[in-house]
Amino acid sequence: QYKPGKWDWVIVNGGGNDLWLGCGCFACDRKLNKLVSPDGRKGAIPGMLSELRATGAKVIYVGYLRSPGVGSMIEHCRDEGNELETRIERLAALDEGIFFLSNKDMVPFGDRSYHALDMIHPSVKASNEIGRKLAEIIQSN
Repeated sequence: QYKPGKWDWVIVNGGGNDLWLGCGCFACDRKLNKLVSPDGRKGAIPGMLSELRATGAKVIYVGYLRSPGVGSMIEHCRDEGNELETRIERLAALDEGIFFLSNKDMVPFGDRSYHALDMIHPSVKASNEIGRKLAEIIQSN
């Protein structure tokens, strides 16, 4: 959905489907390392963010909601999702123009209202909260 241009900010997200659907629950470490290395310096995500930064834009990488612990197909990917975001936090620490928005603590246990009916994607409620957090990052930087 990105269109090249003279942007002040670019907001991105990605990698979750690569882990959930791409590793088949047995090759997750290999897939995770292809996305972003443990130090945050190599992989598809650092490459993409580096290209975006080269345009002069600041970048916000939006992290994922966590499962509320009930009724979600992504519950078994929690550890891999946490590791993915730990690595992206390391990447963001390497470049003052990359910001990481964590959403890991947004969803209270048992509260399904932050997810759409599929229990994977954000609901309108969660999307509004994420948008508010994004605006705070942009306004303060």
